[in-house]
Amino acid sequence: MAARNTARKRAFQILFEGDQRGAEVLTVLADWVRLSRADTRQPPVSEYTMELVEGYAQHAKRIDELIAQYSVGWTLDRMPVVDRNILRLGAYELIWVDETPDAVVLDEMVQLAKEFSTDESPSFVNGLLGRLKDLKPSLRRDEV
Repeated sequence: MAARNTARKRAFQILFEGDQRGAEVLTVLADWVRLSRADTRQPPVSEYTMELVEGYAQHAKRIDELIAQYSVGWTLDRMPVVDRNILRLGAYELIWVDETPDAVVLDEMVQLAKEFSTDESPSFVNGLLGRLKDLKPSLRRDEV
């Protein structure tokens, strides 16, 4: 499953870049795809990375509402940028990608937090995504 791990990491990087630049994530994704095709030194953007970014973009408003609603003591704009984008990616995959087991999503997002964020971030990410996992059936119903 190393390919999926890499795909998630790239999807996170695309979300992070979009957030930092104030650009649409689909625009950043297109830039990454174009660059990978033009420069052989750049790794290709996998199909799963594209699926994750496009899926997040489709549900971005709802995902941000959920993160804001269930993050205790943090507003979305005060949250570290890394954590915010890990949570965005994790919330999308957890709630809308049925093929990925919930435990895998939580583990992968915690690993991203360990690699890219602060010492406190893994437990924050795990706690918030764990809460969303528990509420998953009602969250999907709410959107219909």
